[in-house]
Amino acid sequence: MAKLEICAGSVESACNAQNGGADRVELCTDLVVGGLTPGKEMILRTRELLHIPLYVLIRPRSGNFHYTPMELELMRADIAFCAEAGCDGVVIGTLTAERHIDETQTSLLMQEAGFMDVTFHKAFDEVADYFEALDTLKELDIQRILTSGGAATAVEGMELLDELVGEAGDDLVIMPGGSIRPENIQKLKALGAQEYHSSALTHNTTHADLASIKSMKRELAKGTSNYCVSA
Repeated sequence: MAKLEICAGSVESACNAQNGGADRVELCTDLVVGGLTPGKEMILRTRELLHIPLYVLIRPRSGNFHYTPMELELMRADIAFCAEAGCDGVVIGTLTAERHIDETQTSLLMQEAGFMDVTFHKAFDEVADYFEALDTLKELDIQRILTSGGAATAVEGMELLDELVGEAGDDLVIMPGGSIRPENIQKLKALGAQEYHSSALTHNTTHADLASIKSMKRELAKGTSNYCVSA
């Protein structure tokens, strides 16, 4: 069965993810700007409460993904803290000014991660060439890419997501994310992805919705939809 990762913008969201049967948590703050690195106390408290894998978003500011040397040092320090805190992975994304994968910065961050898994986040959706970027991340041995297929939502990006899943093969995981909810996750299962990513937020919730998480887990356990990905 495909795994479900919940993007948690609070400790309560992380607990709801675990209680709802999610397979992993990506911890961050400020979801309104796409997520930023959470504070150290938030990381420690979440690590204390969870027994499922905990990944932490490493993003020092909102805006583009082209970072200065000083910002890179802050990111490396945050990764080192996550390793010391016993986190299972980190989520990173760095691009050059020309919107290619910044191989140097990505390599340095991966070296800092050491034993932890590394996900390349939705900065991937802003690259100049998706398949060139995929090949670069394969060469760097990134474990997974979080992407909405270059579109605003994963459903809108299904055609590219389908191509990326096929091109990635067994080299890395393509994890669709972007407005994935119980009502559309069955359709997205047609991609055959190994993992899916959702914030599980609804229009009237501040934290990840427990019922939505349970519902998505049930949908992932069902048979695959007959939805046609591409013509």
